[in-house]
Amino acid sequence: MEPGWVKINTYSIVVEAEIVRQMLIENDIPAVVVNKQDVYVRFGNVELYVQQENEAAALQLIDQQSNNPVD
Repeated sequence: MEPGWVKINTYSIVVEAEIVRQMLIENDIPAVVVNKQDVYVRFGNVELYVQQENEAAALQLIDQQSNNPVD
């Protein structure tokens, strides 16, 4: 990953990582998903990165979202 970006979470399901990435982008926090899963068996991790200066805000948004899920 490029310098200045930090991993804030790891997922096993690509869609979950993409949903969180989209939520961050909608809140003006650039985010990148790095899919490290094997293409054929879907085994491995999917990592979510944000720029270092946005780490605290991103983690706060993720925490708020997990405490207040949409019905």
